[in-house]
Amino acid sequence: MQAQMRRELFSHLEKLPFSFYDNAETGSIMTRMTNDLFEVSELAHHGPENILTCSIMIVLSFSYLITINFWLTLIIFSCVPFLMVVSFYFRRRMRRAFEARRKSNAVINASLESSITGIRVTKAYTNSKKELEKFEVGNGQFVEASARSYQAMGKFHSSTSFITDVFNVIILIAGGLFLYAGKITFAGYSTFIVSVNLFISPVQQLIAFMEQFQNGATGFRRFLEIMDIPEETDREEAKDLEKVEGKIEFRDVSFSYPESENETRGQHVLDHISFTVEKGRKVALVGPSGGGKTTICHLIPNFYKLEEGSGSILVDDIDIRDIKMESLRKSIGIVQQDVFLFSGSIADNIRYGKTDATDEEVIEAAKRANIHNFVTTLEHGYDTEIGERGVRLSGGQKQRISIARVFLKNPSILILDEATSSLDNTAEVLIQQSLDELCKDRTTIVVAHRLSTIRNADEIAVVMNGKITERGTHDELMKLNGKYTELYNLQFRGLETALKV
Repeated sequence: MQAQMRRELFSHLEKLPFSFYDNAETGSIMTRMTNDLFEVSELAHHGPENILTCSIMIVLSFSYLITINFWLTLIIFSCVPFLMVVSFYFRRRMRRAFEARRKSNAVINASLESSITGIRVTKAYTNSKKELEKFEVGNGQFVEASARSYQAMGKFHSSTSFITDVFNVIILIAGGLFLYAGKITFAGYSTFIVSVNLFISPVQQLIAFMEQFQNGATGFRRFLEIMDIPEETDREEAKDLEKVEGKIEFRDVSFSYPESENETRGQHVLDHISFTVEKGRKVALVGPSGGGKTTICHLIPNFYKLEEGSGSILVDDIDIRDIKMESLRKSIGIVQQDVFLFSGSIADNIRYGKTDATDEEVIEAAKRANIHNFVTTLEHGYDTEIGERGVRLSGGQKQRISIARVFLKNPSILILDEATSSLDNTAEVLIQQSLDELCKDRTTIVVAHRLSTIRNADEIAVVMNGKITERGTHDELMKLNGKYTELYNLQFRGLETALKV
């Protein structure tokens, strides 16, 4: 059951929209996937067993005690409601305390995941003390939450134990009075005193089970918190995209990130943008950071949903909302500045672009991405393990593997989001050659800060404050003497001065 719940949770996570991951922490999700589901499985394991055995014991012992003395049995049974009231009162406190402890545990895991992933940066800046301080924030929350949960547990157990002890006192007093009044024989009284534990013990066991129930119920509630988040869904009338030509059109598109915690919350990141990219053409987006260039790239594959009345994005004259997301994204290849590689071999990461690709296809894609010669120098070739996130490779090598992955996918539409901005000049030249090869016969949208890489684009659009302020070829924009000219001069003035010297 635990494995099935993990499978369902993982499958659901894979279908959640980008907006969920904008605010979710990996460590917190991992806590729900492991610790919380373990408690749920423990409850499922022991819960039915405890409830069944205790219920049978209570019913049978109650029936047996009635045969000894009806009134004494009724007296002890009348104490049970008090026990239930106290149990339910403290159960609510335990539930809140356990939930707070789970959340604090998730904070620790999130901090741990972040610190381990960024350990090289931590060591480079000698900030281990700072990371320890950050870790102690979550650790301190865990201590406080644990203290509250143990306090709630202590009150719960001490209160219920007190009431069950009172049971025995009441039975001794009532039994003595009954014996004195001649309403019960000494043999019956002795038998009742000995047998009363047959009733009290399963009641105590059932009450003690409440702690495990709260642990499991809290874990299940946190499981449902994720499962209740709506998945990405296609419209009922959505259809597959066949024979993709690659034409892209933005029609009066406005967009904002509805649940973002950054400064753009509630403001339009894109403000009534309209433009068209014809089949096979290359359009570059330039402008200052935060202008909306990357947002345009995220909207084309339908990573974020446009609200009704906020314009439309069309691929081959079909609104992307009327295209099945899987079909649309299969037709789009993305190369980003921050390359993500999975743990595994070089071949595994290239084959991610086409999971059923043959070795020959993988090698051909690597050749076209200018990474094949490097791979052949390695001892294990394409079977070389690259480590977590490709830590054993340079930035340029990781970028070329990601390009090979797109070559293998062979999409009709290509998005290059600052694909070379973090590389040195030598690596940039090699990768630019690969990108030029990749762009052939594809509709391409390029986001670039290095204007030297997009001078030959069919069209250049300047994006500022969510609007396209200038459009044209490099020469046309230079003649306008506007923002593009300013950006170009700022970038190349120092280089031209050095060349003259």
